[in-house]
Amino acid sequence: MFALGDLSLTIKGGVQHGLWGGAIVNLGTQWHHETFLPDIISCRLPGCFAMTEMGHGSDVMSVETTITYLPATSEFDVHSPTASATKAYIGNAAEHGRAAAVFGQLWVDGTCHGVHTIVVPIRDEAGQAMPGVTLGDHGHKGGLLGVDNGTISFDHVRVPRTHLLNRYGGINEDGVYSSPIANPNARFFTMVGTLVRGRICVAAGAVQATRKALTIATTYGLRRSQFRAPGLGEEILLLDYRAHQRKLLPNIARAYAYGFSINEIAQQLQRLHDVDVPEPRQARELETRAAGLKAVLSRWANDTIQVCREACGGAGYMSDAGITLLRQDTDVFATFEGDNAVLLQLVAKGMLQDYARTWGEMDTVDLARHMARMVGEGFMERTAARTVIDRLVQTAQRTPDAELLTDRGWQVSMFEARERHIVEALARRMRRAKGLGDQEAFDVVNACQPHMLKAGIVHTDRIILEAFIAGIDAVEDPAVKLLLGKLCDLFVLDNLLDDATWFLEHNRMPNSRVNQLRQAVNGLCAELRSHAQLLIDGFGIPRAWIHSTLMGED
Repeated sequence: MFALGDLSLTIKGGVQHGLWGGAIVNLGTQWHHETFLPDIISCRLPGCFAMTEMGHGSDVMSVETTITYLPATSEFDVHSPTASATKAYIGNAAEHGRAAAVFGQLWVDGTCHGVHTIVVPIRDEAGQAMPGVTLGDHGHKGGLLGVDNGTISFDHVRVPRTHLLNRYGGINEDGVYSSPIANPNARFFTMVGTLVRGRICVAAGAVQATRKALTIATTYGLRRSQFRAPGLGEEILLLDYRAHQRKLLPNIARAYAYGFSINEIAQQLQRLHDVDVPEPRQARELETRAAGLKAVLSRWANDTIQVCREACGGAGYMSDAGITLLRQDTDVFATFEGDNAVLLQLVAKGMLQDYARTWGEMDTVDLARHMARMVGEGFMERTAARTVIDRLVQTAQRTPDAELLTDRGWQVSMFEARERHIVEALARRMRRAKGLGDQEAFDVVNACQPHMLKAGIVHTDRIILEAFIAGIDAVEDPAVKLLLGKLCDLFVLDNLLDDATWFLEHNRMPNSRVNQLRQAVNGLCAELRSHAQLLIDGFGIPRAWIHSTLMGED
């Protein structure tokens, strides 16, 4: 809800409660919870999430900050050994933060145990930097001007042993390190995986901000007239032009689809939170889905808010229209909480991990067959809508060609076939790295990156579609269900039309189908035009929260 009001407030709250507080909750233990959480919740202890460094952003495993145990005093020495080890772009660092969850390499008795997190005081109650802590202000940014992003560096700062967040690795009173996860890589990814909430929140914020922009642009399109119809005296409303409909209505459909996907992943997160020991496979699935949604939804937000700006002409460029502020404040969504390109590769990696163990002695044909089976039986089973989906796909085989485009089973089968084909091809390419030297293997994997990005996108698209179908299936009102069904059709067909080149190149649809898709999208836009006001009202944004001169009189 914050994102509907002020995105700077949203991010400030997210840093305080989601990142700083989330680090304590997810990486700490009972002592940390009792010591820090009450003041974090009340905001008496504003804090920072100090992960990113000048030299390392996405590559968190290589951060340079050191956390060295000093057995003589039972303390840690937190240090920035180089300029590139300076913590950078840290929210709450420039003005308000008094403590930070600092990520660094843990050294105990000459042995590095990898990245861990420690709570370090950075300001006293008067707001002055603590001894050994240097704080900086990043200054004016391209957006989110209400967020005080800054830098933090440490010059051998002493911190008590108890400040190490030790859920996944800690040091006892005798100075001995232990961890419930023996493998350092597995421990690192488990620690980072607990931070999934931030990515879900960014994805949700992106959707809300874009809904706000769509509301402004659609309202303007319903009010603004331009050019007279031949033989008629009245000017034509912008939203009555097909090109204008194509700008806005498919994105309104996506806004609904993405809303259902956010609801589903939030419920999935809550279910995992409600159990003491989450099932590892479910936790990995949540991490993969959160990464994909954050990447796809924030990219869509960046693109669509710009479309909304252009849909309002010169008026949309004015600050008091409210769209340019949304555009500049969501710009950074593409890179914070994970660079989108990196996150999509994370999704692709998750898709391959389930069957990496089977690569061993398989030849290319056997591998492809196994991939098809695993995609069908593994990844395809992991949504709440799976039973409904299976039934729809089966009935699609009996659908007349004239009704095919709006047959939900056919739509799902197209998304599934695309995902299956891309994963099979990616697996075959990745298999070429087996047995090669390090440089040659890297070259093979590096060449696969575009395919990994595509795999991450199409997997996420399929997850979103299934969430949309599950949401519609749960609706009881027939009229609402019918309208949502039309939006789902538009979401799917517009997606297929956007990716028509891929389907044609891989013989997944005939040439004639592309024209059918185009006609169907145009027809749905024309049909949904009469519901445009109802659809933006359905976003549920209070009128008082939309500060735009383009909204007209109440």
